[in-house]
Order: sequence, then structure tokens, then C-alpha cells
Amino acid sequence: MSSKRVFILDLRDLFASKGRQKIIEVLSLHRELNVMQLVSRVGGRYPEVNRNLAILEGEGIIISEYRKQVKRAKVRIIKLIKENPRTQKLIRALRDLKED
Repeated sequence: MSSKRVFILDLRDLFASKGRQKIIEVLSLHRELNVMQLVSRVGGRYPEVNRNLAILEGEGIIISEYRKQVKRAKVRIIKLIKENPRTQKLIRALRDLKED
């Protein structure tokens, strides 16, 4: 059983942060990224990106998992949950904003 909290924010609240918008935009272009790749592509600072990732994960927009890499190091991998209807709405809204 998962201990993740689900917040269910209004889509407008999710969209209120430019940081969350950028995270969704970047993840929509990539199958998955590790956290540091995401921080680099978003152009934000780690604490800010991490806080927004926690919100998006609580909303079921993204999922994160830890994978063992070289030797004993673990890397946190972030994926967009594209099957989630809310995620699809956010991606469409981002595309619509870019077209304007």
C-alpha cells in the first residue's frame, strides 16, 4: 500500500506555478529524466524543482522511482503519467498557451 498523499488541487492551482509548467513541458518531451537532468533542463534550483515534484507526484501527474546505478548509487527517475486525464489536460493547455 502506498503512503503517498493525494492532494487533488484545481488544475488552475497546478498551473499557477511557472516551475510546474516547465516541469510538465520538459517531461512531456522525454520518456523519463533523473532529477538532476530535470533541474538542468528546467533551469531552476534543486529545492524549488523538488518541491514542485512533490506537489505533482501528490496530484498523480508524475511518478518517481529510485534505480540503482553504477556501484551503490541510486538515482531518482521522474516520469510523467500520461495516462492520467488531468495530465493530458495540462499538456494540452501548455500547447495552447504556446500557440497564442
